[in-house]
Amino acid sequence: MRWENLTEGPTGPAALFGADAVVTRTFDTPEFRGITFHEVRARSIVNRVPGASRMPFEWTVNPYRGCSHACVYCFARKTHSYLDLDTGLGFDSQIVLKTNAPDLLRRELGSPRWTGAHIAMGTNVDCYQRAEGRYRLMPGIIEALRDRANPFSILTKGTLILRDLPLLQEAAEVTEVGISVSVGFTDTALWRTVEPGTPSPAARLAAVRALTDAGIECGVLMAPVIPFLGDAPEQLRETVRAVAESGATSVTPLVLHLRPGAREWFTAWLGEHHPHLVERYERMYAGGSYAPTWYQRQITRQVHRLAAEFGIGPNGRGAARRIVVPERPAVDAPAEPTQLTLL
Repeated sequence: MRWENLTEGPTGPAALFGADAVVTRTFDTPEFRGITFHEVRARSIVNRVPGASRMPFEWTVNPYRGCSHACVYCFARKTHSYLDLDTGLGFDSQIVLKTNAPDLLRRELGSPRWTGAHIAMGTNVDCYQRAEGRYRLMPGIIEALRDRANPFSILTKGTLILRDLPLLQEAAEVTEVGISVSVGFTDTALWRTVEPGTPSPAARLAAVRALTDAGIECGVLMAPVIPFLGDAPEQLRETVRAVAESGATSVTPLVLHLRPGAREWFTAWLGEHHPHLVERYERMYAGGSYAPTWYQRQITRQVHRLAAEFGIGPNGRGAARRIVVPERPAVDAPAEPTQLTLL
């Protein structure tokens, strides 16, 4: 279904975003060609994470829905279906943006009911995706958080965060600021097919260096580690080595998880680019959205050993606040094998 179907009724744009509903725009410039922007005025901007969530934070701010990074594995794809938008190409090219996000956040932070809890950003879709270069929502958001000395964290694959470095420095003087950059691998061939709309891994690690050199502690979320494509020992070593050279204060591995919406899109991509792996993935993810616990722990041990070898972590430069999705709890898990056996 298309966006135009959301015109009337209790789930239409007016109900979701107020009387101003939606203004749709396209821009005939190379960086935005093929992308449609739906400008909305949100009714609220600080969102409570559901109690059943395993996320280590309670509140989020998401100025965008949909993401031009076009990562084939993005777990947030399913959220586009809530607006009757396509979770495949539609998620990559139909971007919903909350134009009043900075003003709305300032108002909500000023409410007597707000207690100053930590706010996480970039945990659904990237707040420094390409659209941010035109709409510039994040400066106003950071200013609102800075002025209230409200702690926050940002997770991003976007090098555009460097534009806001002065604001981040100002905020860090008055409150806790945690920055994490997502770099799951340094393999450029893999990057071009699986994360086609993102800055290169090298560019992201250069942003980590710029942030840390400016006094902003920045960790790396090594995500996702992609089974059979990015998990070879030499690939893990090369990635952790590059992370260490960037000056990152921490490295946290996260194995690929495939939730509904993302799973179908990733499987289609896998069938086109790596058809010989489809059966292996079916076996690995037969239990649900997450890789087996033993595999997750194996990757974590390998990365932690490499991090210690290259001097990342508490014994190095210290640990920044990290955004981590915990591994799935084991239920009657079998003994961990000593090596990968899903052949």
